[in-house]
Amino acid sequence: MQPLRFFKRTPLLPGFGLTFGFSTLYISLVILLPLSTLLIYVSGMSWAQYWAAITDARVVQSYRVTLLGAFYSTIIVTLIGFLLAWIISRYQFPGKRLLDSLVDLPFALPTAVAGLTLSALFAHSGWIGQWLAAADIKVAYAFPGIVLAMVFTSIPFIVRAVQPVLEDMDSDVEEAAKLLGATPMQTFWRVLLPALAPALITGASQAFIRSLGEFGAVIMIAGNIPFETEITSLMLFVRMQEYNYQAAAAIASVVLLASLTLLFLLQIAQTRFLKR
Repeated sequence: MQPLRFFKRTPLLPGFGLTFGFSTLYISLVILLPLSTLLIYVSGMSWAQYWAAITDARVVQSYRVTLLGAFYSTIIVTLIGFLLAWIISRYQFPGKRLLDSLVDLPFALPTAVAGLTLSALFAHSGWIGQWLAAADIKVAYAFPGIVLAMVFTSIPFIVRAVQPVLEDMDSDVEEAAKLLGATPMQTFWRVLLPALAPALITGASQAFIRSLGEFGAVIMIAGNIPFETEITSLMLFVRMQEYNYQAAAAIASVVLLASLTLLFLLQIAQTRFLKR
């Protein structure tokens, strides 16, 4: 009854009906229609066919590689992204605007270009890869390359989630903690971190979800070795190249379900933090 009661109320601002209708149409055409097409492909399969498509040994290994890569990259970008957001928000230094602009570069740069650049840098003959090769460290065409590509494409989510919170945070709270005898570490853990926790969780979750669906940057540097460096997005592409569209749709449905579940859990976590 609550939704019906909401629509019957007179809106405070004019134009609600038009804007709501346009938003619903946009979501239906751009999001719901493609998703319904995916479900149509999957509905044409029997349960045995669907299960065989999503539990193929090569596909299951791609789940593992993707999840591990996304997990490690999320830990890395959370730490690096927090430091970047802290530096940009709290300090004044030459080149600050340039650094702030470079944070958004992964959003503007095509991911395939990013992957190609990273593979050229970290290959055995690359500028950085040749020094790593001397230490017997392999990044390009190995699992570390997957993590590196995911870090590159997902780091803006952490910075842009934490930066506004840091900029809006009142310095009086930190000064009060200092006057009460708190050490810098105590101020960080008991004053700053609780206030930043919702933004960190949001940014980290978005970075993790972004890494799960990454394709262009990863396949350029991963080497795409079966059972070693193949990600789930690549397996979906492989099935499409084999004209096995139903199997591709089945794999896509697994990725979609994982992403929706994570987004739903993220909404619950945000709501609980806001209530607290």
